[in-house]
Amino acid sequence: MSERLETITYPVKDLAAAKSLFGALLGVEPYVDEVYYVGFRAPGHPELGLDPNGHAKGLTGPVPYWRVTDLRASLAELVDAGAEVVQDVQDVGGGKLIASVRDANGNDIGLTQEP
Repeated sequence: MSERLETITYPVKDLAAAKSLFGALLGVEPYVDEVYYVGFRAPGHPELGLDPNGHAKGLTGPVPYWRVTDLRASLAELVDAGAEVVQDVQDVGGGKLIASVRDANGNDIGLTQEP
């Protein structure tokens, strides 16, 4: 189902402080720096994202996003395996799709599909 771990997104309350901390940790500037999302790409690592609206969406910790070739089919497989949909399929721009589920243990799992 999955190709690889694509992104890890952290819900944050103070975007500026988190951006400073993760910039120092990764040693790179964000490639996306918006009020709704800050994204870092460091060589050899999955993308690291900061979501200032994550807590309002019910997120309590980091969410790993796995790249899949067919997001809708993968989402259905996870639901059939017992997961609960947290965020249904959404186009986040340029045809990139994301969705997320929560497993029976309360862990969030994200899916992403490139156009």
